[in-house]
Amino acid sequence: MTLKVGVIGTGGIFKHAHLPGWLSSSEVEIVAFCDAFKVSAEAAAKDFPDAKVYDDYKDLLDDPSIDIVGISTPNLYHSEIAIAALRKGKHVFCEKPDAVNPVEAQKMADAAAESGKLLMTMRNNRFTPEAQYIKRAIGEGRMGDLYMGRCGWIRRRGIPGRGGWFTTKELSGGGPLIDLGVHMIDMAMWLAGNPKPVTVSGSTYRKFADRPDTSGAVPAGTFDVEDLAAGFIRFDNGASLQIEFSWASNVEEEKKFLEWRGTEGGFSLVNDKLSIFGEDKGVLFDQQPQFSAAALPQHTANIQHFIACVLGRETSTITPEHGVDMIKILCAIYESAELGREIQL
Repeated sequence: MTLKVGVIGTGGIFKHAHLPGWLSSSEVEIVAFCDAFKVSAEAAAKDFPDAKVYDDYKDLLDDPSIDIVGISTPNLYHSEIAIAALRKGKHVFCEKPDAVNPVEAQKMADAAAESGKLLMTMRNNRFTPEAQYIKRAIGEGRMGDLYMGRCGWIRRRGIPGRGGWFTTKELSGGGPLIDLGVHMIDMAMWLAGNPKPVTVSGSTYRKFADRPDTSGAVPAGTFDVEDLAAGFIRFDNGASLQIEFSWASNVEEEKKFLEWRGTEGGFSLVNDKLSIFGEDKGVLFDQQPQFSAAALPQHTANIQHFIACVLGRETSTITPEHGVDMIKILCAIYESAELGREIQL
């Protein structure tokens, strides 16, 4: 069986992450491309002579032959398109974040449940060899009970698309917290067994929006999101997680990191390098497992998991409920930063 895919949004994330994933499988065929800028859809479709091209996603959804809709638009439109696609009987694979607020994320989850179709949002960081290995180790009890974690993604200078949709809150939902945070917070929660968040506290800062560039001019365009966010999450099992994400900050080095401390062991992932810390008969030890190159790039592995789930070979490890919890956390951190107090979820 060959599944027919229609893609909506043909910008950079589609070209570099989604397209290679779809092309890696002989079980799918891209039959339609859509982008609000039709010239972008036409350029994406140039190597697919039989594919249809649209500039209105509703026209693509009206095609009854399409089995799967891939969404890689600006964040604001994720929920609108996903809900419409699910109601048209399509399976949906969506770029992160799921939505820009919890209400829309819940609507997506409800639409998936009502339609009986699969809704999956990109969680590519779960599919690295390092993440897969430590997930197994945790499942085997080698870390004991995970109780304290830290994660972050810190850039010294790395504001994406300055003045474009990334830095426009109406379209993106926020800055590095919703852009980078969704990756690392999701992986931290997944490794810990997806505990339910109960309270959050956070601070956000916007310090680099009006900095001049190397020419001395302040770049034009909207920049009404944070460039740094930090916070603290408590979970229903008593565990807690510290977080920090920045597009720009004066730090020694850029890095992404995740660590959990457990009763029997702990670990850290720093720029995808895994270290494990433990004790054996009173002797402390460190391990740094060595991994060969991944068989598949992580985005491709995520999409292949989605395809296998649609075909019934695998059970989805990424659920709409994970997305609802994620967006609740992110939006509550923004609320906490605005109000200056802890937020109950």
